[in-house]
This record gives sequence, structure tokens and C-alpha cells, in this order.
Amino acid sequence: MKRNVELVVISDVHLGTYGCKAKELLKYLNSINPKTLVLNGDIIDIWQFKKSYFPKSHLKVIKKIISFASKKTGIFYITGNHDEMFRKFTDFKLGKLKLCNKLCLELNGKKIWIFHGDVFDASVQHSKWLAKLGGKGYDLLILINTLINWFLEKMGKEKYSFSKKIKSNVKKAVKFIGDFELTASELAIDNGYDYVICGHIHQPQIREVYNKNGSCIYLNSGDWIENLSALEYNNGSWEIFYYEENKHLFINEEQDDIPDISNDELLKIVTQFA
Repeated sequence: MKRNVELVVISDVHLGTYGCKAKELLKYLNSINPKTLVLNGDIIDIWQFKKSYFPKSHLKVIKKIISFASKKTGIFYITGNHDEMFRKFTDFKLGKLKLCNKLCLELNGKKIWIFHGDVFDASVQHSKWLAKLGGKGYDLLILINTLINWFLEKMGKEKYSFSKKIKSNVKKAVKFIGDFELTASELAIDNGYDYVICGHIHQPQIREVYNKNGSCIYLNSGDWIENLSALEYNNGSWEIFYYEENKHLFINEEQDDIPDISNDELLKIVTQFA
């Protein structure tokens, strides 16, 4: 039985990279029936795109998103830095799917501002080559981490995240995350928003931020590389959904509602943007 969800936000999927957990994401998408789905940037990683590596599991995620758009789900694809090539097509619409750089919604009288968040990242704005190099290094780190976790799992031991350990111990990384959240929140407060939703930093979060001008709720959907997380809105409240904590909800259905598009045809479409 699929769960009805009013609004779902996912970001930082990075389809086309070794670290992407496309199979897990597909299970999650197959388990829900969202009224609105927001794809908040870095869904397809065009920075690191290689035609030689775009597995069927990654293509199935794209097909699933198309299947949502062909039914009753409204889909907003907000561009990020890794899929910035799509920004030239801003405001493009295809059925129920709309491409945009940011999104403003109102839910139960509350104003919501959604954007990816790379605008706050100096390395992306002023040293793109450095950001791309960092992206490749991160992808390599995740690949090595995946192999090590495979061995740990075989030995019955708990998985380990190099990236999370680095972020939690390096003061600069911790400060960057805190500054990012504060900057986004203060801008939202100044512009009269009740909620601000970002991605980009791969850090799931729901927290209230105050300043002299007021307050807002800052939210981040995390990612589908390490945290395997999404934001869900139902009955006036937000929750962070973690795949690992909710495996019992997933059932083996179901590719019956996925459009009949060949993987080769879909890959040709993706390649045009890469």
C-alpha cells in the first residue's frame, strides 16, 4: 500500500555517479503517492556525467519521475550547480513537470521558499574548477567508502561513513554548514517566509532560526548518497524521512506504472544536456 504524501522534497541524488543510491531511491519513490514532488537540485550530475556510466537503476529513477508527471503528481525540478546546464531552460514545462531556479509555495497559510543553495557556496560561484575537482574527489571517496562498507557488511559489522566523520571533525566544514543554514534562514526572515528549504550541503535538518527581525524554520532534504533522506509534509507538519530507518515500508512491486521508454532512448535524452 503506497503512502499518500502531500509534499515530498528530495535533492542531491547525483544520478550518473558511483555514489548514487538509485536502487534505494527507486524503492522509496515506489512506496509513495505524492501530491507534489520537488526535486531540489543536483538530481542528474552533469558535472561528472559519463555516457559509459549511467546504469539501468539510474535510468529507472528518471522513468519513475516521468511516471509521476504523467499522472496526478505536480513536479518541480529546481536546478542546482551539478545540473546547472538545465538553467538555460528555466520555466520550461512538460505536462505536470516544471523546470525552475527557485520555488515559492503557500501551505496552510505559511509561505515556503525552496532553492538548491549553491548561491551561498563561494567555491561554486567564484572557483568552479575547484568545486568540480572537489566533486570528483568526493565521488572517489564515496566509491572507496562503498567498497569498504561492502566488506564490513559481509563481516556483520556496522557501516562507516568517511565523509560524515570528516564533516563532524573538521571545524571549517562544521562552520560552513552552520553559516549556510544561518544565511539562508536570515534571508528567508527578511523576505517574510515561514519556511526555507535547501539542499546542496547533504545535511538533513529541521531547525528554527531566530534573529531580531523574526524567525523561520530552516529545512534541508539531505541527499541520496550517504543520508538517503527526504523531506515530507503532511497534515501541517514536516518530517525528515530516512530510508535506513523505514525499510519495513518498502515492498517489491511494481514497475508497472513506469513509462515504456527504452533505456537507450532515455540515455540519448540525458546525453543531450551533458
